[in-house]
Amino acid sequence: MVKPLSAQLSDLSVRAKNLETAVTAAQKEGHDKLVSRAAEARTSAAAAIDKVKQSVKAARDAGSSKWGAMEAKLGADMDALKMRVSEKKQAIDAKIAERDAEDAEDDASFAIDYAIASIEQAKLAVFDAISARLDAEAAKAPRKTTA
Repeated sequence: MVKPLSAQLSDLSVRAKNLETAVTAAQKEGHDKLVSRAAEARTSAAAAIDKVKQSVKAARDAGSSKWGAMEAKLGADMDALKMRVSEKKQAIDAKIAERDAEDAEDDASFAIDYAIASIEQAKLAVFDAISARLDAEAAKAPRKTTA
């Protein structure tokens, strides 16, 4: 069964707070610990992408065509994640490492902006869902006739 929207939003909030805490801790840790955290984050991101892919596939299989683009985006994100891991292993030169750091910071900034936009879209979708539910309930109610 699908989680209630309020529970999904609560999960999102917890994840955002955990990310904020992890970033603060990572800024104070050594390189080896940071590499370990990045590996864990890669595994977690891949699992999250796989989970969303499964949801998208289930929605598409149920006849919803709008999820095709999202599935393609998730596939591209997964490919980009794998490519970034491969490229990171080859980044030895200091200039390349510096450029990679700047790109990673830009990617992180974009991901945060994307998450904020997603939250705003989720807020709109939740309000639309609540409104639709209220409309459905109102449509079920017996109508009063005037005499």
